Amino acid sequence: MPIGRIRKLGRLLGLALLVASLPAAARVRIGYTTQGQCDGFPAVNLKTAPGLCVGLVASQLGFARGVAVLGTDVYVVDLGGGWRHDHGRLLRLKDGGRAAPEVLLTGLDEPHALAPAPDGRLYMSVLGRIVSLDPNAADVAASVRDVITGLPKEGLHPLAALAVVPDGSLFINVGSGTDHCETPGGKKGDDTPPRADVPCPETVGATPRGVILHVTPGATPVNVAGLQPYARGLRNAVALAVLAGNQVVTATNARDNISDADPALADEDAPHDLYLILKQGADYGWPYCYDQGVPSPEYRSRYKDADCKAKQAPTLLLPPHAAPLSLLPYTDGPLPGLAGTLLMTLHGYRDTGHRVVALPVDAQGRPTGAPTDVIWGWDAVTGDHPQGTPVSLARLPDGSVLVTEDHNGTLLRLAKGSKTP
Repeated sequence: MPIGRIRKLGRLLGLALLVASLPAAARVRIGYTTQGQCDGFPAVNLKTAPGLCVGLVASQLGFARGVAVLGTDVYVVDLGGGWRHDHGRLLRLKDGGRAAPEVLLTGLDEPHALAPAPDGRLYMSVLGRIVSLDPNAADVAASVRDVITGLPKEGLHPLAALAVVPDGSLFINVGSGTDHCETPGGKKGDDTPPRADVPCPETVGATPRGVILHVTPGATPVNVAGLQPYARGLRNAVALAVLAGNQVVTATNARDNISDADPALADEDAPHDLYLILKQGADYGWPYCYDQGVPSPEYRSRYKDADCKAKQAPTLLLPPHAAPLSLLPYTDGPLPGLAGTLLMTLHGYRDTGHRVVALPVDAQGRPTGAPTDVIWGWDAVTGDHPQGTPVSLARLPDGSVLVTEDHNGTLLRLAKGSKTP
């Protein structure tokens, strides 16, 4: 079995063991130990930028992923304790998260993203489709209706992310089915690298992967088969946001195991994750190119430097394997030092990840400075806090920011102030 496959299996096993060993309560063993208050919530001992603190809103939320706010009601999707079919839930926490969680839906098939819909409903991604629902209906389950269908259900990255445009249209991420276009093969279950002389099969056809779609929902569900991608060459662009003027920005998760293809390259150092101001019709290079127009080792015989330089260049290189999963524009508000930034969750377990950062940008999303840490220090400390992996962000009406954290099933709140006794 190739070294890359062994590494991948080891990481998955480690994650499974971590999830299985999580405590039942936030104060037990490696769970969050709270001390004092952060703007009315129990304060957790994470590091924050000056003038900010983190409060524990709720724990025992399963594998918490997407979060959205309607009025003062907070909605969270639980993937179902892990990647299991038909075990997901939709939860509601009223009064800005101060009320106990209530279960609105169960049996969901790998839910991931949540976003407010223009009509007061919620958009939610589940495996293979986007649905809308009325969370205030007497029968929430009966209010669920398909909006987008035909999204892929298989492969490494089947969880769809979405961002809502003010006109009601949606940008949707369709992640790649593989790490780097490898195909199953060999007698021992190893991966066969792609052929340099042919296009990556999953990037072509009626429903290509590694793309962003722009879809306008209608009275009947829209099947994405045959739709022209808004942008291509994006391995897994989970973090999506829409800025003023309907400009969409994203942050992508780059490939793993590049050293397997070229031992001269270090997997820890390459490739970088990317921040992108998306351009309609652009191709950002995956799987043929990475970083600033560098040919991928598997495709060097076909794609030279000049070919990769012809691909759309990234706006900003992010740290390798940081795994950005969410973007939240924070144009203005009470949180000190964050006005005019994009907040970004970095979910990765490596040193570059498990943190929330702020990227200063202008109105079009162009960086005006380097990313800075906003919440960090999530390495496990027994009796204080566990290793944490932030996923999604949502803003409350008071300007504070909610953060879901899936390894420990928690909902956290970033607020102005410092811990008080």
